[in-house]
Amino acid sequence: MTPQIAIALPPGPEPHGSPVAREARLSQALGRIPPPGLLLLSIVSVQLGSALATTLFSSLGPVGTAFTSTVFSALVMTLAARPKIDGRIWRHGGLILIFGLVDLAMALPFFLALQRVPLGIVSAIAFLGPLGLAVATSRRPIHFLWIGFAALGVGLLIPDIGRNLDGLGLGLAAVAGLAWAGFVAVSKRVGRVFDGSDGLTFGLWVASLMQVPFALAEGGLIHAGLRDLASALAVALLSAVVPYAMEFQALQRMSARAYGILVTLEPAVGALVGFLFLGQAIGFRMAVAIACVTIAAIGVTLFEKA
Repeated sequence: MTPQIAIALPPGPEPHGSPVAREARLSQALGRIPPPGLLLLSIVSVQLGSALATTLFSSLGPVGTAFTSTVFSALVMTLAARPKIDGRIWRHGGLILIFGLVDLAMALPFFLALQRVPLGIVSAIAFLGPLGLAVATSRRPIHFLWIGFAALGVGLLIPDIGRNLDGLGLGLAAVAGLAWAGFVAVSKRVGRVFDGSDGLTFGLWVASLMQVPFALAEGGLIHAGLRDLASALAVALLSAVVPYAMEFQALQRMSARAYGILVTLEPAVGALVGFLFLGQAIGFRMAVAIACVTIAAIGVTLFEKA
């Protein structure tokens, strides 16, 4: 069993509406949902947020969209949970910097890739990071069966690389995938050091600061209107705040292998969202791919005992 996030309550009764009490209630509520359920909800939220983000590229730009969504994510997490600022920040400053860098490397390349490659394909390429982690941490033969289904599904989602797909976009998606695998490992360590979502909030602020030079260089923020900022807040909630909180909780109660296989649903959900909201058609190959990754997700849910 992997360790769960511990909510440390100070001595004495806490007011019902205090930040600590709110975070404890949120943690307890999320703790009642099985880790696979949390992860599936997170996947749907991320893909909806990604689809919405593409509508902001013409005004904010992909870098500006990534920056504003990260800033709003950090702000919402700070206001909702009010992280405890104490000596842990200095003792584990290096870990927070690494966590912020991982957050940055997940969000910025992903949004840049979305400007060049369809959503389902970007999700499929990014997925290879956690899938590789699943392969590296697998031991029993049954695990490789589900990984094989997942790999087949991802392969079917990637048509004609090098001919119909932008190479730079695919490379950016691959960077996001490597960071995604790093997020799995780093978040477990952060969860052992910091209470609740404190470490996640600190990491988001670090990622926001790291993105400032890129956002200023792009220049899209100068022309941002209230509608753009409101949409960026929605992107933050859908693609960062809600899924990060759910995944952060899920990762404390499941193995890296189970996580890596379950997120095979990411490209399938991305393809469905692209079809429903971005007009990207789903052909026979994509339908078979969706079936493959769904089988893998169901298999690991039934056989995993994390």
